[in-house]
Amino acid sequence: MRQRYLALLSVFASLPAMALTFQTRLESIEWTVEGDKFECRLTQPITDFGSGEFVRRAGEQATFRLKAYNAVMGGGSATLLAAAAPWQPGRGDINLGSVHIGSGNVLFNTSQVQAGRLINGLMDGRSPVIRRASGDGRVSEVRLLPVKFNKAFNDYQSCVAKLLPKNFEQVKQAQIGFPGEGNDLDAQAKAQLQVMLEFMKADPTVNHVELDGHSDNSGNRLTNRDLSRRRALAVVDFFKANGIQESQITVRFHGERYPLVPNTSSANRAKNRRVNVHLARVAPAEPAAPQTTASASTAKNS
Repeated sequence: MRQRYLALLSVFASLPAMALTFQTRLESIEWTVEGDKFECRLTQPITDFGSGEFVRRAGEQATFRLKAYNAVMGGGSATLLAAAAPWQPGRGDINLGSVHIGSGNVLFNTSQVQAGRLINGLMDGRSPVIRRASGDGRVSEVRLLPVKFNKAFNDYQSCVAKLLPKNFEQVKQAQIGFPGEGNDLDAQAKAQLQVMLEFMKADPTVNHVELDGHSDNSGNRLTNRDLSRRRALAVVDFFKANGIQESQITVRFHGERYPLVPNTSSANRAKNRRVNVHLARVAPAEPAAPQTTASASTAKNS
């Protein structure tokens, strides 16, 4: 391992004089892992610059983002590399395409594919490198090192294993189907609702459920309206049975008024038999200010 460190030092010492390189000293390299059920982060601080971090949200693959204290790199296009390790001669850098350096604290977010290739490169001893050439020929480079990566990546994987199946954007809306003509929830419907329920329990700020019941046009309008109501109430019963208070649920039912597709076939009619579920964050109502009646005010002043 010491030979690898010495090889790295020799490479950095040989960088062109015009290159401005940001990287942490080998003896100070660290990877940190933070996260919860919603997001996991694997981060390497970069001395005098900021940090590079892999971020994986619930329900998604990881992306890589570069954070900076200032705008020393400038804006514009930069090249993303999985740079070859100096102790493995004969291997070239892998060009992972371009990224756009923006303003603000987060300079860019990669695609999920780019992040996956960076992780594979780190596992193979490669360094993530962001290299930007300015118009006057100056090169700015930010480099992360693979030192201590494997252990940190194992901790990161342990965090990922505890992520929820979906994030809020993915879970906040669902369409619960009723393939049959009744109002019973089938296994697929219950599985969809269970995912939403788990998210509500994990994030108490998601505290309200809005339900809209729908039917096809098979019966008369009154029958269809009642069917849409009973389908919405079946979803209400599911949430109530799993700890959601009725006061947290808003129910509407529309009968056949809002079809997803024309009711021109049995397949289309099945699609229109549904309950749309929407999760929301609703702030608690502010308590009304106490009011003093005229008689009480008079009594106080008498």
